[in-house]
Parts: sequence; C-alpha cells; structure tokens
Amino acid sequence: MAEDLATTQEHAATHSALQHHFENMEQQREAGTLGMWVFLVTEIMFFGGMFLAYTLYRSKYPEAFAVASNHLDIKLGGINTAVLIVSSFTMAMAVFSTQVGKKRNSIIFLLMTMALGLTFLGIKAIEYHDKYRDSLIPGTLIPGRPFNPSPHELHLPPGMPIGNVELFYWIYFAMTGMHALHMIIGVGILSVITILAVRGRFSPEYHAPVEISGLYWHFVDIVWIFLFPLLYLLGRHLAGHLG
Repeated sequence: MAEDLATTQEHAATHSALQHHFENMEQQREAGTLGMWVFLVTEIMFFGGMFLAYTLYRSKYPEAFAVASNHLDIKLGGINTAVLIVSSFTMAMAVFSTQVGKKRNSIIFLLMTMALGLTFLGIKAIEYHDKYRDSLIPGTLIPGRPFNPSPHELHLPPGMPIGNVELFYWIYFAMTGMHALHMIIGVGILSVITILAVRGRFSPEYHAPVEISGLYWHFVDIVWIFLFPLLYLLGRHLAGHLG
C-alpha cells in the first residue's frame, strides 16, 4: 500500500499539467485557488462601491427609489434568480464530476451551466428592451426631454423631482450592466473549459481550472442574489402610500 501511495504521489508530481515552478499538483492547485480568491476580493470591493452608492442615494431619496423600483418586472427578475440558483448547482456538479473522473457528466453539466447563463442574459436583454420601449433609459427622463406615455408610465407623487427617479435607473443599469458583463465573461471562460474537457485535459489529478472557474461563477451568482432584493423588492411595500 505504501508503494502504491508513493507511486500515486510521484505520478501527481510529474503530471504533464504541472508547471515548473511548483513542486506538485496540490501546491499548484492551492496557488491557483488563492489567486482566484484574491481576485474575487478585488471584485467585492468593486461591486461594494456600487452597493454603497445605492445605499446612500436610497436613504436620501427613498420614495423616488420605491417608485422606480415598482416599474421593474419582478417576475422576470424572479425567474432570473431561479435560473442562476440552478446554474450554481450545475456548476457544482460539473466540478464534482471532474474531480471523480466522470468526463461525460462534467461536460453535460458545463453545457447546462452555460445554457442557463445565456438564458439569464436573454431575459435581462428583454428587460432592457422593455425599459427602452417605456423611455426609462437614463437621459430620457431628464426634465425638458420628451417622456413617452406607456402602460408603465411613472405616476410621480406631487412635487417629486423626476431626476431622483432617474438616479435609480442610472444605478440600476450600472449594477445590472456590470453584472451582465461578468456573466458574459463567465460564459466565455466556461466555453474554453468545456473545450478542454472534451479534449480530455482534466482528471481527478488535474481539475483546478474547473474548480477555479466554479468559484468565479458562484461569485457572479451571489452578486445577483444581493441585486435582486435591493433593486426589485426593497421599497415595494411603500407603493400603496405613494401617488
């Protein structure tokens, strides 16, 4: 048994994917994981700045933000939330399947994850189109510029500056736009990972790229878990008291 263990360790240490500056595959995997966590910390600070801006302006203009939030499509937002939750599960299964050497399953779960990511982006595109149709794009709500009446026309309480409502949409498009960009990048990364998986590049001894990509994907999903209640839900209880 000791000889088998030594042989396994020697095989792992001489794996073709092992870079010259690492002693073994485990050290290489830990370094890659640490690098991804450091990157994600910078991403947390990046999104944290936008969350802080949202918090400050919402505390300053709570009624305007409540009015604007009520014109978001909560059904589409809820569907997208469910889509990303499922995609986190399929991504976790892709990582697990790679770790245990189930190549076919890992490819299937990677493809499912990408399909769910593209579904999310498609639904988000529909939401953006609806905002464009209803003239809820920042810049079209500035006083003096035309506002096209629609079924989603803003019914502002007397004396509420429309600029305060527009501020919500600036933040909405900034936060969801950057999130969508990260999702696009994630789909691109998984596309490369899937191609490598098809070529048989991963095994129980070498699966770090799949695992690291999974960390990134889960982070993007978690960001949306915070965006959905902040943008779509908070303030809706005020709707009946406004107008």
